Amino acid sequence: MATERAGAISQDKPVAEAGGASPDWPRPAYSWYVVGVLLLAYTLSFIDRMILSLLVAPIRAALDISDTEVSLLLGLAFALFYTLLGLPIAWIADRCNRRNLIVSGVALWSVMTAACGFAGSYATLFLARMGVGVGEAALSPAAYSMLSDMFPRDKLARAMAVYSIGVPLGSGVAMILGSFVVQAVLAAPMVDLPLIGPVEAWRTIFLWVAAPGLFVCLLLLTVREPLRRGLVQAGTRGAAAPGFLAHLKAQRVALGALFAGMALIGLVMYGVIAWVPTFFARTYGMDVSEAGLWFGLIMATGGAAGLVMGGTLADRMFARGVADAHLRVMRLSILLGGPPLLAAALMPDAMLAFAMLALAFPMLTMHGVGTVALQFITPNEYRARVTALYFFVVNLTGLGFGPMLIALLTDHLFGDDGALRYSIALVTGVALPLAAIILTAGFSAFARDLSKTADAAA
Repeated sequence: MATERAGAISQDKPVAEAGGASPDWPRPAYSWYVVGVLLLAYTLSFIDRMILSLLVAPIRAALDISDTEVSLLLGLAFALFYTLLGLPIAWIADRCNRRNLIVSGVALWSVMTAACGFAGSYATLFLARMGVGVGEAALSPAAYSMLSDMFPRDKLARAMAVYSIGVPLGSGVAMILGSFVVQAVLAAPMVDLPLIGPVEAWRTIFLWVAAPGLFVCLLLLTVREPLRRGLVQAGTRGAAAPGFLAHLKAQRVALGALFAGMALIGLVMYGVIAWVPTFFARTYGMDVSEAGLWFGLIMATGGAAGLVMGGTLADRMFARGVADAHLRVMRLSILLGGPPLLAAALMPDAMLAFAMLALAFPMLTMHGVGTVALQFITPNEYRARVTALYFFVVNLTGLGFGPMLIALLTDHLFGDDGALRYSIALVTGVALPLAAIILTAGFSAFARDLSKTADAAA
């Protein structure tokens, strides 16, 4: 089996095997250029993914659907195929050219985002959202695997933190630009498109946010497929890599803590991001585009700052010998960011709610170092697949059920659109403390598995 894996990988690019002379790392300037290009792709993916949250009202009116049905478009329609196809796509990423895989993914999700604007029914919009998920499934597993081959361990957390800025930056840009676009485009109920004719204004927004995908594809073509490093193969000084399932079983405690902890954090974060503009509209009577503008600024700036802080802190702690540094930073993000997020949902006026969100987001986004922890305890042969499995669990739980859980509580527990704030508070107050407990339980197992992985690759 090890020979088969080696053959499959060798068809792609030369590899750096464990036990041999370690090749030089790429020039830092080039490595950070790659981070920048991947960040741009990740940012665009979240713009395409999140713009729908600003269009809740016109979509509900046009398609005559409920909050719960909207939540399926926001979450499950995207997450279902994003998570399910992430695993076979990651299998390809572990064997083939990762750069080309990402280019194909960007092209696909851009086309499907545009298709959302032409959807004539709830069913076709649901299918288009699934298509966006299929395209975006190609990005992160391949990107994390590529970055692990471009940065040494003591610099990897910062590099991946910068790449992960695409999450808050993309979500924030979607809110900021979307707020202006929504105001401008929705001022007129219909828009005339060349060769198409009059269409509802909200549909054109999908076309605008899909267009930059072509430019990103061209930029990605300037990136080279990196050398695969740290392969644990037969014929080297290290032992052969175990089978994929055997690897998961051997690290089930550490991986279980990471997966479950991040899934619960994602449940809160995706749920909050999806519903906050509507929360401000329903609770404080604020225009949804204005709420999206302010919330977008908080996400873009606070979220980016939090990711850089988390990555820098994890790198420094790890360099000082704290083996479970990344899990400790994740727990710290919950302890510091959870209380103000919970308070934001219960504030008596909008400005206080925004102030609490501004405190919460820089702290909560420090949890992004969890993906770095995965790379540290995973052989190169399996990095894309383990990352994809991680996103399968985290996104199916967080993106698939976070928005829907808040909607279900609002529709069926409280039975009042105005009670959206209490649904957000309830999910936050239960899920985040549970995530902190689970992460703490995984500290020792992660440190043990990290030591074993380092010994196997030595």
